[in-house]
Amino acid sequence: MLPPAQLSGESRVDDTQRVRSGFNAVMSQRGSPRDIADRLCLACVDLLGVDGAAVSVIHEGATHGTFGSSGDLSRHLDELQFTFGEGPCLDAVLQGRPVMAPDLRDRDETRWPTFAGAAMDRGVHAVFALPVSLARSRVGALDLFRREGGELTVEALAGGLLAARLAAQPLADHMAAAAGSGDGPAGWDGLDRVEVYQATGMIIACWELTAAAAVMRLRAHAFALGITASALAWAVVERRLVLTPDGEWPPSDDLFPGGG
Repeated sequence: MLPPAQLSGESRVDDTQRVRSGFNAVMSQRGSPRDIADRLCLACVDLLGVDGAAVSVIHEGATHGTFGSSGDLSRHLDELQFTFGEGPCLDAVLQGRPVMAPDLRDRDETRWPTFAGAAMDRGVHAVFALPVSLARSRVGALDLFRREGGELTVEALAGGLLAARLAAQPLADHMAAAAGSGDGPAGWDGLDRVEVYQATGMIIACWELTAAAAVMRLRAHAFALGITASALAWAVVERRLVLTPDGEWPPSDDLFPGGG
């Protein structure tokens, strides 16, 4: 029988090979860039011992959308980071390194009080954000979520870093296609949250604000209501929430009675 230490080493090698093979299988499948990003996030759940994953796109310090996700909860958590303007994905891109929050319940964890509270309300207690880079430029982050607190294993972290590198490929393909179709010189417009873009335009026209001020008003009101900016934007776009020229938000308790 092999010594325990050697057995453990062989087990780690096997686990690393399993993770690498799993991600390589995902990347070899056909599909749109967004489909591949979604499958990569689902593979993170299957291979890394996490409960959710999302690829956030960051440009000029702001989130530009959820490019891929493993499910509704992961996409919603990414939306919360956009709404609050804080969170691990933003810090990972700004700092250019993994940002780890193994236990949001820790009293010493004070980096994102609003986001952390909202995440815990949804049963998530650990978040790990890994930068995604294109041509040496940090353009997003792979967020990994877990319901239970605790550090990632060495193997899971290595797998997450691999997944973050792989996420750059479908993102690059999407941006190239968007640029080729005229959606902007770098394809960024094709990544924006379309409902936020449309609602911002309606706010600008009705309240005569700058684009930056309109986005801030949207995010601030969503925060006050306890919902995501996207949920509020859809209400504006679909005219369930009708803007008036006085510059004040109309009552909306009947639209969002329990927040979101």
